[in-house]
Amino acid sequence: MCGIVGYTGKQEATPIILEGLRKLEYRGYDSAGVCVINAGHASIRRSEGKLANLDKLLSENPTSGEIGIGHTRWATHGRPSERNAHPHQAGSIIVVHNGIIENYLELKKRLKDLGRDFKSDTDTEVISHIIDEKLKETCRFEEAVRLALQELRGAYALCILCESEPGTLIAAKKGSPMVVGLGENEYFVASDIPAILAHTREMVFMEDGEMVVFRDGKAAFSSIAGKPLDKTPRHIDWSPLMAEKGGYRHFMLKEIFEQPRAIRDTIAGRLAEEEGTVHLEELKIPDADLAGIDRIFIVACGTSWHAALVGKFLIEEHCRIPVEVDIASEFRYRKPIVNDKTLMVLISQSGETADTLAALREGKARGAKNVAICNVVDSSIARESNGVIYTHAGPEIGVASTKAFITQLVALYLFTIKLGRTIGTIEREKGKAMVSALIHVPVLLERVLELNPQLEKIARSYMHARDFLYLGRGINYPIALEGALKLKEISYIHAEGYPAGEMKHGPIALIDENMPVVVLAPKTESYEKVVSNMEEVIARGGLVIAICSEGDAEISAKAQDTIKIPMESEGLTPILLSIPLQLLAYHIAVLKGTDVDQPRNLAKSVTVE
Repeated sequence: MCGIVGYTGKQEATPIILEGLRKLEYRGYDSAGVCVINAGHASIRRSEGKLANLDKLLSENPTSGEIGIGHTRWATHGRPSERNAHPHQAGSIIVVHNGIIENYLELKKRLKDLGRDFKSDTDTEVISHIIDEKLKETCRFEEAVRLALQELRGAYALCILCESEPGTLIAAKKGSPMVVGLGENEYFVASDIPAILAHTREMVFMEDGEMVVFRDGKAAFSSIAGKPLDKTPRHIDWSPLMAEKGGYRHFMLKEIFEQPRAIRDTIAGRLAEEEGTVHLEELKIPDADLAGIDRIFIVACGTSWHAALVGKFLIEEHCRIPVEVDIASEFRYRKPIVNDKTLMVLISQSGETADTLAALREGKARGAKNVAICNVVDSSIARESNGVIYTHAGPEIGVASTKAFITQLVALYLFTIKLGRTIGTIEREKGKAMVSALIHVPVLLERVLELNPQLEKIARSYMHARDFLYLGRGINYPIALEGALKLKEISYIHAEGYPAGEMKHGPIALIDENMPVVVLAPKTESYEKVVSNMEEVIARGGLVIAICSEGDAEISAKAQDTIKIPMESEGLTPILLSIPLQLLAYHIAVLKGTDVDQPRNLAKSVTVE
């Protein structure tokens, strides 16, 4: 959600912090602010709205200093406003914070009883006050932070400055992401890699319960209790250019067109075509343990949940193991029945999704084995899982997920082959066919992307519709859900996805001459039933946009608009069908003039419950 950037070194801090915050805009935010310290004086600038407002404020009233912190806020406690924007100062302490302090009301009451005056409605301001109170007791900034953190309940990633120790910056983490960048005689702190990638590729990923003190050109890592820690940096080989638009109008469009490359990167080095299997080195679950699994839970949120539904079809068909798909925010509250023969698959682009992380911990507490599918190396979910399948999509800046979703589908396909070959439900020849089909997907995807001009033209015909219905069957019905979600997210048009067979159980009442219905009708096992459902739509005057297989004359004769895609393996149709739906949503949103990359009210990474 919110974004944090901190800097200490020999350069002017403000430009570095602002640059980093811009790289974190994809996380979603409603206000922004910075603080730099110079000669023992803190200069704070905050504004509601986009970073452009903060830029204007800084041009009128500039700051100067070589140590500072910045923040983009997504409101949780207190409405979006300048007074609720970070940083927050109490006495000599200045704080920026991601997360939620669960006991802030209790702490706030106690602090008010001590005569403390609060200037915002946020939970974060409590942190600055409590550290400032502890500073009175100890007179040492670092010790005051340690004492204060022990009183906080909840999740936090923090960057903290102190006017009385102007050369010191402290960062701490519990439940919210935090990464430290190591430069030449300078240090960077951020809530995500892209914010600091232009300055360094040497990163230290902080764990829960850790803090770092930057002082006198050094970084000292420790537990919050004070135990020194020896942290090993990791080299990140993402190029800063990967987070730029590359000539495309929007990040989302760039990321849609990056999907063939993202798939190639995800399968690279993992396929053994002659053996009909895959190698997942970071899975780290012994084959004997995989063979003992009798039930699988796939847990995710949003778009990742749609990928999970596809995974259920793949695993149950090819591995014959029962699979349940859970929305992460519901999983731990329904007292799930899991044990040591249960495998949990946790799907999260960021690896920091709070509800999915909580579900992982619930499953572990009940003895379940687990594997993560995520895009961010060393993220919390990846670190806490028994094993991980990285999707290698690269940075995804657009809030509406595209290439991360596609690579999640690929990861599930890889896992299905691995599991099926391990337990014997996929024979070698079948495995070879599945691997071969996957190898050809990037080329097929490039052909689908050539349909972009056609999708733009179709979008013009339907951009004024108030409602859309998306229909699919079998393994493709989750893609109907995903297509509807994409349209809702970025164009703000109401859209619903349904299994096509469910249309008669309610949605058919909505169909009239003003209702566009997107029908997913590739030549698969359920083709004839989908055509029948399409006929029902046509009979009621509905406007059919059909996505079908190349060479399908029957569909072309019936639908108002037809998008034809290449077909090979039925199990891979969800990947090919997703691209036209992404492009249709994108072009409708552009024509309506919405903020495609940063839709209203949405955040890229939901790191609070």
